[in-house]
Amino acid sequence: MTATDRSIELVNAAAQAAADRLAHDIIAYDVSDVLSITDAFLLASAPNDRQVKSIVDEIEERLNKDLGAKPVRREGDRDARWILLDYVDIVVHVQHSEERVFYALERLWKDCPELELPEDAAKTRGKGAEHAALTGVDLSEHAAGLPDGPDGELS
Repeated sequence: MTATDRSIELVNAAAQAAADRLAHDIIAYDVSDVLSITDAFLLASAPNDRQVKSIVDEIEERLNKDLGAKPVRREGDRDARWILLDYVDIVVHVQHSEERVFYALERLWKDCPELELPEDAAKTRGKGAEHAALTGVDLSEHAAGLPDGPDGELS
């Protein structure tokens, strides 16, 4: 089984919205063969909490306005360090760069096929590391001792 056309449409719209808000390292996986609850995961990150929230707000607005899609669940708003949007067909994870390094969701889904994304989204690959290098931040040191996911629960 592969991701549906609707799932791919949602992923592409969400990825473009994230890229428009300057998200880093946008990537999507077709998880339909290993999970029965969703077709795809979209991952994106940002270097600060305010930008994480801005990216999530833009994704929500764009998917609602352009595709009539609303999330059935939104988690992680409290700290805006890892916000999850569940659209049933896709799940969007927008993480603070530190959480992205610590939880390394890509490692969990590396065996799943990667979905092709719009050019603007694909160009964001490596931006997190580039930003960390420019600001002198060692993300591996900052990631120690973080909570277990959105609102303190492992998703």
